[in-house]
Amino acid sequence: MAQLQCQGLTLGYNHALVKNLNFTVHAGDYLCVLGENGSGKSTLMKTLLGLQPPLGGTVVLGDGVRPGEIGYLPQQTQAQRDFPATVREIVRSGCQSRCGLRPFYSAAEKALAERAMARMGIEHLQKRSYRTLSGGQQQRVLLARALCAAQKMLLLDEPVTGLDPAASRELYQTIANLNRQNGMTILMISHDTQAALDDASHILHLGEQVFFGTRKDFLTTEYGLAYAGQKGETPHDTV
Repeated sequence: MAQLQCQGLTLGYNHALVKNLNFTVHAGDYLCVLGENGSGKSTLMKTLLGLQPPLGGTVVLGDGVRPGEIGYLPQQTQAQRDFPATVREIVRSGCQSRCGLRPFYSAAEKALAERAMARMGIEHLQKRSYRTLSGGQQQRVLLARALCAAQKMLLLDEPVTGLDPAASRELYQTIANLNRQNGMTILMISHDTQAALDDASHILHLGEQVFFGTRKDFLTTEYGLAYAGQKGETPHDTV
């Protein structure tokens, strides 16, 4: 059973950016969303999260996935980078959707936050102020926070923006491990085509030509062939 189905989706605000978009995500998929600026990638993410209504079509969740149980790692702003809170406070805040009307975190929720920090290798930073951390450490904190909300699915919007190449590679590896070792379904927006081809099982490309399919099939498209040609590769080299 599909965890996410988009059927005849039209995305936009005052005018449509994407029309009649159809794709399906199953448990354990790693879907990378590619496209130029303005192609509708972030609008799609907001629509999937219920933050932006579609202009048409439907988004259907299934296989036990509920809206409040989808982890989300947005692009960071400068104001967020300077947020005056401890690492532990920020990670625990990912449990807020579980609290309901309770004004405090339960022992189980605190334990969940501890496990998420351990999984991200940041438990030793939990008393540190978030604003004093490096960019890579901050993204690990936000990923741990997202894991407190995520039950089965994690959405990421340009997660390596502002990171140096080494920190970017490390974060991509962490995300890939969550998918391969923990079975977390990943939907990630990225400008980094190489990262998509390295890790993704499926590609959604938005723009004048819309494509949805496997990574292997993407490399037979005009866009995929152009990228492979720039890298001096054939589709079989990359898959």
